[in-house]
Amino acid sequence: MNARILLVIVSCALSIVTGLVIARGGGAAVNVRQRPLIGLSMDTLKEERWQVDRDLFTAAVQAAGADVLVQSANSNDAVQLQNIESLITQKVDALVIIPHDGAAMAKAVNLAHQAGIPVLSYDRLITGCDLDLYLTFDNVKVGELQAQFLADRLPSNGKLRLIRIYGSKTDNNAKLFKQGQDNILNPLIAAGKVEVIFEDWADDWKPENAKKITNAAITKNGPNFDAILASNDGTAGGAIQALTEEGIAGKIIVTGQDADLAACQRIAQGKQAMTVYKPIQSIANKAAELALDLARRKPIVARDAVNNGQTDVPSVLLDIVAVTKENLRETVVKDGFRKEAEVFQ
Repeated sequence: MNARILLVIVSCALSIVTGLVIARGGGAAVNVRQRPLIGLSMDTLKEERWQVDRDLFTAAVQAAGADVLVQSANSNDAVQLQNIESLITQKVDALVIIPHDGAAMAKAVNLAHQAGIPVLSYDRLITGCDLDLYLTFDNVKVGELQAQFLADRLPSNGKLRLIRIYGSKTDNNAKLFKQGQDNILNPLIAAGKVEVIFEDWADDWKPENAKKITNAAITKNGPNFDAILASNDGTAGGAIQALTEEGIAGKIIVTGQDADLAACQRIAQGKQAMTVYKPIQSIANKAAELALDLARRKPIVARDAVNNGQTDVPSVLLDIVAVTKENLRETVVKDGFRKEAEVFQ
């Protein structure tokens, strides 16, 4: 394994956190071109959220005097690996990966390291490898915010009857969202205040799979339930489509995540109760900054670490916000993430 040549020590008020950030180069001097080239390998561009990430990230890198090569795999692991091999062949100075399957992309990290290229895992963790750096939001907290929203709305008499729609099993984030949800829900389930009447994973985060899960839940239990804990806005949209067909959209609490435009519109209309806003401008700009630091072999401050099954990966965690009808204007609209005229049609 190539030598670690950058050591970051961060002193905190109550503790000292040591983070290791790797600059790949076998211990030899690394020649970085005057205008660095960053490779961005994306799982998919089918979802609106990822199109925004791509555009903001590319603009930030270019504004900082560097270039970006973007590849999208259409949620195909083999294609994503081929894309990364192509980026390595084109001698990018740093690689940013949004993995479809975090475990499958461990091979990509190893190939990049063999070529002396450092890797930043963007928003989704790549597992089972000696990853350089991880940038994300606090994904456990995302799940906690979603579940706490439901916990704050328990019926005064009886229990809250709940359908749970998890994300894709191949996305480590989906497991972290569930972990956060469980932190809040499990004590309520044990106390008899919440009953999960149906639960399943939505393959590839597809709305149509979430709709099938909701349809199956209604077929099994009927329409007499209180809430759907959907892990993102795409799956929330699929669930709400099923509720609309049953004539109960707006009567069932539905959670989400990502503050997609369609989700914000549903919230304004009363069809979706909440979403978790992860400021995409923040993560895209930070990713551009970190990717350029990696490309230029500069020290990076990482105050947190996340274990990926092989190592404690230096991590940068960003804040999140729960968004409801009451604070749409004060959050996504005020930040310029969504236009008021589009949200409140």
